Amino acid sequence: MRKLLCKNDLKEQNMKKDFWLERWEREEIGFHQDEVNPHLARHWPTLSPAAGSTVFVPLCGKSLDMVWLHNHGHPVVGVELSPVAVESFFAENGYTPTTRETRDFRQFEAGGIRILCGDFFDLTAGDLKDVDAVFDRASLVALPPEMRQRYSNHLMEILPSRTHILLITFEYDQAAMPGPPFSVSPEEVHALYREHAEIKLLEQVDILEATPRFKARGLDHLHENVFLLTRR
Repeated sequence: MRKLLCKNDLKEQNMKKDFWLERWEREEIGFHQDEVNPHLARHWPTLSPAAGSTVFVPLCGKSLDMVWLHNHGHPVVGVELSPVAVESFFAENGYTPTTRETRDFRQFEAGGIRILCGDFFDLTAGDLKDVDAVFDRASLVALPPEMRQRYSNHLMEILPSRTHILLITFEYDQAAMPGPPFSVSPEEVHALYREHAEIKLLEQVDILEATPRFKARGLDHLHENVFLLTRR
């Protein structure tokens, strides 16, 4: 059952939606990676995904990670708020998607990749009933602190049990840079997910020297943390 939001909550949520819609409209998408995330290729076997298992990519944008997952034998389901991002993904990768309207989403599908264009919080367990794994590179870190608990709770509610999640977070001095992407510490990951999932830190990498745009913003450290979560 969907939770009712008060008027102020709805206003705040709509403001955050407008922020991301405007970023895509203006092509202010420095968060987009032009190549497959290296942690995906390195750690995906850790999940031991079955051949042909479906992978969910939340807040997927136009990520090339979806193409990588599909090329490795996985049907992919993404959710993305911006129609600009969704249309760009299919066009830039040479797909001509079919589309259909549902109550909450406009669905685009081609080549074994289906993207639901709409609000993540409108997803239901039925939308993800076939999902066996999740790749979250840019979802949790895109959300401000006040939204992350709601996000993690909703994700855990709609995922099937024993779903594996490969989660990547940033960790830095939040006072030095406002975000997004936001800093999410290992302690916060445990606080958000420990009631619902088993959590294992797979890798911690210092990436500050490799990301000069963040160093230029005054950071003196920047870590990427890679987690394996297993939904109970």
